[in-house]
Amino acid sequence: MSLQMLLAYLFYESKIAFIILTPVGVWYFLHWEVDKINQKRREFQEQFREAIQSLAASLQVGYSIENAMKETKKDLSILYKEDTAIQREFTHMVRQIYLQIPAERILEEWAERVEQEDVRNFVNVFVMARRSGGNMIGIIRNTAGQIRDKLEVRAEIETMLAARKYEFKVMAVIPFVMIAYMKFSFPEFMKILYGNPTGIGVMTACLAIYFGAYLLGEKIVNIEV
Repeated sequence: MSLQMLLAYLFYESKIAFIILTPVGVWYFLHWEVDKINQKRREFQEQFREAIQSLAASLQVGYSIENAMKETKKDLSILYKEDTAIQREFTHMVRQIYLQIPAERILEEWAERVEQEDVRNFVNVFVMARRSGGNMIGIIRNTAGQIRDKLEVRAEIETMLAARKYEFKVMAVIPFVMIAYMKFSFPEFMKILYGNPTGIGVMTACLAIYFGAYLLGEKIVNIEV
């Protein structure tokens, strides 16, 4: 809504433009939601890595998978608050254990519930190894190592791109600052761009170029691992 109002004022000085720019406001809200989802997904990956490392340690000392999950829940309670995603998931799984639900089924339901690639791959391999008598501890350690390596690569990329992302955010704001400066400092000069077809066309073209450059910039600085 705030972006919609800002664009309508800076580029058109029109209440009608505010209504016409409603799709932009919706796009911005959806874009913000996607960013939040991706942030939570990255946080969960880190939490998941800690969980399977704890699970592997419990299995190493001789716990059954059910008891190892209970011990993992205790370890996670030290690391994370109760309202974090991994805490909620393990709380739910421990309750299922007390209801005598098989561990394989609990893990499979977990993979379906969280819809995370790392969790799904881990559960698939783990269930197959358990049913075939494979080395579960080795599998869990290997999975934890792969996730750790993946997170380390992502951290290195984010470190290298941190300055570029900051520059991108600054550059994204500069056009608005420049237009606002011109509007307040030279209102007579900017007046010709408002309230007439030519001015509306010019400002619309500028706005389209801005959004194109913004989307391109986002693709450049956002690298998925």
